[in-house]
Amino acid sequence: MTTIATSPSTATRGRERVPLHCDDLSQFAKTLRLQLGEFLEKSPGSAPSHVQLLNMLARAAGHRSVQALRAQATLTRAPEPAAALAEGPGRPAPTSLSAHAAKALTQFDEHGRLSRWPYKFAVQRLAMWGLWMRFDSNRTYTERQVNDILKAWTTYGDHVTPRRELVEMKLLGRKPDCSAYWKEPQRPNDEVRALLQALRARR
Repeated sequence: MTTIATSPSTATRGRERVPLHCDDLSQFAKTLRLQLGEFLEKSPGSAPSHVQLLNMLARAAGHRSVQALRAQATLTRAPEPAAALAEGPGRPAPTSLSAHAAKALTQFDEHGRLSRWPYKFAVQRLAMWGLWMRFDSNRTYTERQVNDILKAWTTYGDHVTPRRELVEMKLLGRKPDCSAYWKEPQRPNDEVRALLQALRARR
């Protein structure tokens, strides 16, 4: 496991340490060398910028960009808000999934990414909670950052539909001009909490 420190964007505070994992070091090196070769062919005598090099490293490890890598890495390790997930007195941890929650769970792959758009409306609504949990509380996102997170946590090529559904379900809030998004505080019911627990176990 290698860790790279990326420069903060205007939407984040401080420096981030982003883990970069590659399963095949030889393939990683070959892919990075090809990218560097293509860059030098187009811009002879120059060196890639810091951001260009970060993107090359991310792509060599199989990610679309360093933004997608950062989104997935940050959200994977982010703890859930205690207010949303606390079990507490009189609120025991759910031990079983409802039929709809079990069906929703099958829409996610072993890494917790939504791999298909659910056919049934009730299952769609539950699946959106699985994407809601990937956002941080007390943080404002640009639309591009929301898209990057949804692309990182879905694999079927459509981030627009879940973004719209998250807003319509009031799981995400946004400004009228779509210039800013944020995670709405919610208290999942037992059915949702059981699904979120199962998804967290796949990280």
